[in-house]
This record gives sequence, C-alpha cells and structure tokens, in this order.
Amino acid sequence: MRRINGTALIIAALVATVGALAFPVWSYADRSGTGQANLAAGTVNTRWGPLTASDRDLIVRVRLAGLWELPAGQQAMERAPSEAIKEAADHLIVGHTDLDKRVRIVAAQLGVELPNQPNEQQQGWLQEMTAATGADYEYKFVNLLRSAHGKIFPAIGAVRNSTRNTLVRQLASDANQTVLDHITVLEKTGKVDFDAIANDMANGSTASPSGPPPPVPGQPVPSAPAAGPSGDIRATSRPSPGAPGTVNTSRPDPVDSEGVLQ
Repeated sequence: MRRINGTALIIAALVATVGALAFPVWSYADRSGTGQANLAAGTVNTRWGPLTASDRDLIVRVRLAGLWELPAGQQAMERAPSEAIKEAADHLIVGHTDLDKRVRIVAAQLGVELPNQPNEQQQGWLQEMTAATGADYEYKFVNLLRSAHGKIFPAIGAVRNSTRNTLVRQLASDANQTVLDHITVLEKTGKVDFDAIANDMANGSTASPSGPPPPVPGQPVPSAPAAGPSGDIRATSRPSPGAPGTVNTSRPDPVDSEGVLQ
C-alpha cells in the first residue's frame, strides 16, 4: 500500500512539473507586478484611445508648467533686466498661455482633474526668483527655467512615443514644440550654466557612459561620406521650418468641443 502511494505521489509530481513547463510563457505577462499588469491597472478606455497613468501624468505636468512659468515670465517682463531676458519672458507667456488653453480642453475631454496652483517645488522656485536681484536674478530666472524644461523634455518624448490616445499624442507634440522653443530662447540669453546642468544629470545617473571612444588630441579622423538617397529620388520637404536657432510654434487653434474656453 505504501509502495502504491509513493508511486502515485511520484506520478502526480511529474504531471505537475510537466504542466508547469507546458504552461504558456505569454500568460506571465499579465501577472501582478509586471509592466503589462501595471499598464492595465492604470488604464481607462476613452473614445480617443486608452488613457494610461503616464498619459494623465503628462497632462497634469503640462498644466503645472504653465502655472509657475507664466508668473515667472510676467515677473521678468515687469523687471525687464535686459532685452534677452525680456524676449525669453515673452516666449514663456505666449507659449504657456497657448499650451494651457490646449491642456484644459484635453483634460475636460478626457475627464482629468487639473491642479490650480503650482506644486511646492515650483512655488519655491518662484520665491527664489522673487528674492533675487540684479545678475543673481537673471541667473536664477534662466537656469531654474532651463533646468525644468530640460527635465520634462524627455518625459514628453516618452509619452509621445508610447501613448495610444490621440488627444494625448497631439498634446505631447504641442508641448514638445513649446518646450523646445523655450529651451532655445533661454539658451539665447547666454546665461545658461551648462556645467551645472551636466553635473546635475551626472549625479542623477547610474549607468556607465557609452558611445564611441573619445577622440585622440592631434589625431585626424577620416571624413564621413555624405548620407543620402540613391537613384533618381526628388524630395521637396525642408529639413527645418525656421531659421537656425528658432522653433516654429505656429499651429491651428484647438477645437473646444467641451466649451472650456467660453
């Protein structure tokens, strides 16, 4: 009897093992804690496509950007310490007034609640600028804003790449244009501390740097051949819609189907 029970147990164990091995690997993609499970857990369906937690986060971040950058731009316009700072402030005001209009419409369509005041960190930045004067004010204005734009820039690209929601995709495209324009005009002031930005990025990174080996001083490198189409190909588009150092932010007004702007 014991021998039979032992054999039965061995057979049962073998069946369980074979079953586990045969269980399709794709079924593990949806188990709790995986990327797919996390994506599904935070996603709701809309008529414009699935709306993920990352999509909603971008919508809120675009709104928050305007809530502190608009008063920052207004303050700089009122102080007008230099024409370069005034130009950057003008771009901040125009860009975020337009972008805020667009994000409010998108949020209303998708049912996303928006904040009505800057977050604590952004309020701190505004306080820093308010307390500063002279050259210190110009430095803080340019570099606090340049750093903030630089950090949200890759986040916009990530959502633009992965979103399945058409409204969020268009908002990301609009935000990308605005942020790149602001980065460009802030750098035009000549007051961006690129060393500080590089050090800040290095302090926040964990991976080892990669890429081609560094150049050897004094050693020439072979010139690279031109890259282009082969055969009789005639292209008519232009590589850039504006002059070097400028970003074309012209775009049609949004369709306000929810009556947000009334």
